Amino acid sequence: MIDLKDRVVIVTGAGGGLGRAHALLFAQHGAKVVVNDLGGTTQGEGASSAAADKVVAEIQAAGGTAVANYNSVTDGDAIVKTAVDAFGRVDVVVNNAGILRDTTFHKMTDADWDLVYKVHVEGAYKVTRAAWPLMREQGFGRVIFTASTSGIYGNFGQSNYGMAKLGLYGLTRTLAIEGAKFNIKVNAIAPTGGTRMTEGLIPPQLFEALKPELVSPLVVYLGSPACEDSSGLYEVGGGWVGRTRWEQSQGACFNPQGFSVEELAAQWGAINDFSGATHPKDNMEAIGKLVAHLQKQA
Repeated sequence: MIDLKDRVVIVTGAGGGLGRAHALLFAQHGAKVVVNDLGGTTQGEGASSAAADKVVAEIQAAGGTAVANYNSVTDGDAIVKTAVDAFGRVDVVVNNAGILRDTTFHKMTDADWDLVYKVHVEGAYKVTRAAWPLMREQGFGRVIFTASTSGIYGNFGQSNYGMAKLGLYGLTRTLAIEGAKFNIKVNAIAPTGGTRMTEGLIPPQLFEALKPELVSPLVVYLGSPACEDSSGLYEVGGGWVGRTRWEQSQGACFNPQGFSVEELAAQWGAINDFSGATHPKDNMEAIGKLVAHLQKQA
């Protein structure tokens, strides 16, 4: 049994959709939950306390423990302060808050780009950065970032969103390395769920099947002491969970003293051939073929 009694969890953007489902399930497993939600629109406009208050009431009605926070995720210090003031610590941060400003790159404004970056990337940074020293000091922490298949694979009209979401996985990989000796595990999910952010983008029948509650078991497990994995990227939705990883082709070798564009063009097929692909786990493995080639030429 995954028991989170006395663990303190911050879930951002928890006033509805995926965040609400995460908060409810954490509370069911005994965690004390900070339900953060600015209460704005999916475009990042406006504010209201109603969404967070409603989820806190749901948790309390079911016998759980929760408090609300209405700050923007860019005010990460204030969100973490709510957790510390109410419960004395922070064990888990679930960076879930997000907005959409979808448009083609040709039509995109600076505001469309900047606001998506501010909420997804800067917001996740601010909340995690405020909680990080507490996790290091107590020798325990779990951080979950919310990436997206739009970041992994790209999606028309979502250059701002895709940039932000894949950027969060880069942050995941580095924090997993830096947090390892302090028992801080950091992972990312790329969820597919029927929420107000995806309504109208997914066919109605599929939308109904993609219940947010089908994503939350993974999030709660990643936030638990039982999870020892770190730096993972997990695609999840509709009752399916899988791990995604990078592949590196065997590539082609050229003269390290210099080579021509034509020589490269002649080996383009080999460069893009994933037969015998490898899966580097870190920077040193990633440059392994390069180093081996230079050593052969020495």
